[in-house]
Amino acid sequence: MKKAWKKILGFAILTGVFVLAACGLDSEEENGSGGASGDKPIEIVTTIAQIGEPISQIGGDLVNVETLMGPSIDPHLYDPTQGDIATLSEADVVFYSGLHLEANMEEPLESISSEKPVLAIGETLPEDVLLEDEEEPGAPDPHIWFDYNLWQDALDAAVEELKEYAPEHADELEEGKQEYFAQLEELDEEAAKLQDIPEAQRVLVTAHDAFNYFGQLHDMEVVGLQGISTESEAGVSDVNNTISIIEEHEVPAIFVESSVNQDTINAVIEGASNNGMEVEIGGELYSDAMGEEGTDEGTYIGMYKHNINTIYEALSGGDE
Repeated sequence: MKKAWKKILGFAILTGVFVLAACGLDSEEENGSGGASGDKPIEIVTTIAQIGEPISQIGGDLVNVETLMGPSIDPHLYDPTQGDIATLSEADVVFYSGLHLEANMEEPLESISSEKPVLAIGETLPEDVLLEDEEEPGAPDPHIWFDYNLWQDALDAAVEELKEYAPEHADELEEGKQEYFAQLEELDEEAAKLQDIPEAQRVLVTAHDAFNYFGQLHDMEVVGLQGISTESEAGVSDVNNTISIIEEHEVPAIFVESSVNQDTINAVIEGASNNGMEVEIGGELYSDAMGEEGTDEGTYIGMYKHNINTIYEALSGGDE
């Protein structure tokens, strides 16, 4: 009962923050200071950096982007703080991935959608291109950024939203988008090396099921110990099934993720060792979160290249 009252009280506080922020917005509109004008950048808030960093590159000086979830943050489990709510309230435009990725933020995001543009960019894609959660039929897999062709379409929807918000900057936003999308072609060139991994060993074993779009795009079998969401937990049967797959394919390495506890991966390595097979940790992959800001891995393209190269080196024995 106490937990229920705490939840109700917490939501009431958040709702109050939104009401106060809405009053502030009304005041700005009355004074003619709302919307994009003059040299003032568009204030954009995104939930994850996979959206925020590309939009920052595309918008350049036209935008100021703040991302709520930084490195090592798991969006499946993330609870918004009062500071997050205030940040969302002050934004001109809000972008999130959607498809139930930011599960605990859905109510706050819906609450502010009547006051300003709020777009779930993943939900702009046609349903027939989305993969399904095998453990929950009918539920979509939200990790669409691992197919950079689909992510380009999702980012395109975000840019169109910005053009609608600031039509006077539409040409500049379009130019920035085309320049950024041209850079995404580098990923096709980088990913070609994955086809050199022996076919039997082209099996990607990770802590949770975040890489299915990656596997589909690059013709790799993907095994995630946990389900699509990290809210689920891997059981003994999941560990044993994974060990069987590793033994069958003679997979030399499995991977930890920067935003997911690696205990289950360690359990697989120990179990394989007990069966007489040595399996190494092939490295750390970025799944639900990117790297530190200011590093290559803190960019969408750099993060994706890191994953490609880490997987290639571990599963093929190849060198850069």
